[in-house]
Amino acid sequence: MAEHCDKKKRVVVKVGTNVMTNKDNRIVGPILKSLVHQIAKLYEEDVLTVLVSSGSAIAGKEVLGDSEIQDPTTRRQVFSAVGQPRMMRHYYSIFHDYGMRCAQVLATKRDFAPGKHRDNMINCYEALLSEGIIPIANEDDAVSLTMSMFSDNDELASLVAELIDADMLILLTDTDGLFTGHPDHDDSKIIRHVQIDQDVEQYIQESEKGEGEGRGGMESKLGVAKSTAAKDIPTYIANGKRENVIVDIVQGKEVGTRFTA
Repeated sequence: MAEHCDKKKRVVVKVGTNVMTNKDNRIVGPILKSLVHQIAKLYEEDVLTVLVSSGSAIAGKEVLGDSEIQDPTTRRQVFSAVGQPRMMRHYYSIFHDYGMRCAQVLATKRDFAPGKHRDNMINCYEALLSEGIIPIANEDDAVSLTMSMFSDNDELASLVAELIDADMLILLTDTDGLFTGHPDHDDSKIIRHVQIDQDVEQYIQESEKGEGEGRGGMESKLGVAKSTAAKDIPTYIANGKRENVIVDIVQGKEVGTRFTA
């Protein structure tokens, strides 16, 4: 198995579908550019980043339009299979503008079970990071069904963070963090710090905005944040559309909701 390639800080950033799309469920290029700009800035400061990116299903839908496939799982597979190269083309082009390289790493949930597949993934991530290449992780939608599926990309991001021994996990969504009520209500306040034994599930509110082709939600993020923090990986839920959000979190500024053990 490959050794830890260096002592540089490691961050896993998961960007959700609602961050990178507009109200018409179209990919917003400037958002992707902002994310890459921040990753490039961190790289200059010797912070290594793994990006877990949603958006492939939406990107596929942009190409195919409305599908006549009735089975929702098969439809998602088709949209994602078509959309993944489209998303990677976006990322490849933007990273190239910063003189950086990226790579796609696909996985199913069973690949993270102890054994040869897990060891191979560790070797792959270590080799990519040692070469200064930004891994972009996603689910292998073409073969991920039932038991081999992640609940969503939040779960995938958590597993990747544990796999590479990350120093923190950042879950980017379209709200500023966990609130005491619905984020749009004036009397709701953001909760800045949550310890894993705190009962904050009562504050989860269903968002009025649809999730498009995404599968995650605040309930999922809360569960993932607590479970990841329990492994001594501080986890943040923050607004991916906020300017400089990733860099600010890494630099220790009070942004989003922080989960610790």
